[in-house]
Amino acid sequence: MNTNRRPRWHRTTVIGLTSMLTFISLALVLAGCRPDPAVGPHVEHVEPPAVGPAIPDGPLWFRDVTANSGISFTHRNGEETDQYTILESVGGGVAMIDYDGDGLLDLFFTGGGTFQGEQIKGHPCKLYKNLGKWKFEDVTAKVGLDKIDFYTHGLAVADYDRDGRPDLLITGYGRVALFRNDDGKRFAEVTQKAGLTEKSWSTGAGFADLTGSGFPDLYICNYVDWSFQNHPKCAGKRPGVDQDVCPPQRFKPLPHALYRNNKDGTFRSAAEELKPRQPGCGLGVVLADFTGEGKPGIYVANDATDNHLYLVRAAGKLEEKALLSGVAGDDAGHFNGSMGVDVADYDGSGLASIFVTNFQDELHALYQNLGQERFAYQSRVAGIGALSRHFVSFGTGFIDVDNDGWEDLLIVNGHVLRKPLGSTVKQVPLLMRNVEYLKRRFFQNYAKRGGPVFTVPEVSRGVAIGDLDNDGWPDVVICNTNSPAVLLRNEASGGNPARWLGVRLKGKGDRDVVGSTVTLKTDSRTVTRFTKGGGSYLSANDQRILFGLGTTSRAGRVTVKWSWSGTEQHFDNLEPENYWELHEGEPAAKRLYQ
Repeated sequence: MNTNRRPRWHRTTVIGLTSMLTFISLALVLAGCRPDPAVGPHVEHVEPPAVGPAIPDGPLWFRDVTANSGISFTHRNGEETDQYTILESVGGGVAMIDYDGDGLLDLFFTGGGTFQGEQIKGHPCKLYKNLGKWKFEDVTAKVGLDKIDFYTHGLAVADYDRDGRPDLLITGYGRVALFRNDDGKRFAEVTQKAGLTEKSWSTGAGFADLTGSGFPDLYICNYVDWSFQNHPKCAGKRPGVDQDVCPPQRFKPLPHALYRNNKDGTFRSAAEELKPRQPGCGLGVVLADFTGEGKPGIYVANDATDNHLYLVRAAGKLEEKALLSGVAGDDAGHFNGSMGVDVADYDGSGLASIFVTNFQDELHALYQNLGQERFAYQSRVAGIGALSRHFVSFGTGFIDVDNDGWEDLLIVNGHVLRKPLGSTVKQVPLLMRNVEYLKRRFFQNYAKRGGPVFTVPEVSRGVAIGDLDNDGWPDVVICNTNSPAVLLRNEASGGNPARWLGVRLKGKGDRDVVGSTVTLKTDSRTVTRFTKGGGSYLSANDQRILFGLGTTSRAGRVTVKWSWSGTEQHFDNLEPENYWELHEGEPAAKRLYQ
């Protein structure tokens, strides 16, 4: 969320093992050091150039079904009090969580907050129970989630105590809150009892078993040391604008938090185990297997500082490798204003590549996983650069919209400034389809097929992706700031012969399985999916795995490489158009939702 233009803070570092003292990189640096362009007319919307193969006409892929769903929620940031706090810029998120175990994903939204003088107040969070047939009911008070009184941002979902039910962590300003799921009927706050003593300004969070104990540990991103006692007045970027939101560079980054699971319902702080090369203003985090070794690592998207990549070594020791692996910043050695993050095998390599959303006038980062802990910056050649400079982007996710077996990209946008220079406050979302172009994988702007919502500018932050009606086609929920949340139903199945197969992993003894990898053999290739903790921006996605089969008539062998043990388990003859539960160590798959 870097509100300064790039020339104000450019620097050069070494990316990966490659020297940046070449003619090409020097040219890039010099280009980046040019003065800001003259102020031009304020435009309502910039349409980026179309790049890639011709986009075929066809039915629209998403329909906004919010109005009749029963969901009526707006995240508030408190800007109406004209305090111009950086706190207002972060926004909120949404979680997909089947809290009651009925097989339907419910929705939880963080509320944000407001200000009374220098008092920071929370705005109510909401939990909506999925009743089926695209109807939802507000059950916030019924389940005990109506007393959350702090300024909230993000959330994470995991079964931290291994009782078979998903629990809920909420982040925000001044504290976090952990709610234990009791019998799928009520949530009990156990923050202090569980040993979570975090009192910083927390944003993104994610769970994963980082030691092989079977119990998920917790990583929490912290942002900057802003408070009303450290609240400078910052001039706006446009001429004549006396005040606007301050950039993160006006503050000090806060240390991030790591909590190890004690396996008894409590955690212990282990922040001293994090040894980043430099501190980071943390916003987004995703945990997944980045090395193919079956152990989850941690990737952190930092704002206006280098990003972090922690890989798990012997005995659960963490080593920070972002710079040496080539994922700390861009291909010119500059850090970015990074916010959202996700991972996927976008190129068919079987490895987890990383996608990061960045600030206006920066390229979003696509780091292609080359194996052996090395990544290549592919934003330009993969089409990301054609669009990303025009937006301030936050929530994101890989999503196989049309079930062709290739994961596409969804990105939601919105500025952090009240009166930005050369841009607008409200911005449209992006839908980028993963296509073959010039004999490589390429992300092409497919907003014209997305539906009307992709023409409506908003100030968007969190986004969650998952199958809300169990029809095998991934749906989307967007959390906007100061305007209603949006529920998008995937209707790409209309006139589309593509088939699908769904998988839910169940670890032995309900152990955490983040870091496991699932592959599916089709007639033409092997499709790879990853179990992940965290991801997107301040949000939590559907934890099930969807395989798009395209026009393949049947699914081939499904193989699970279970995290930590590395054991490979094979499942054959799984009928498409169904969800299957795969139990660690059990040979037979269980058909779900019959």
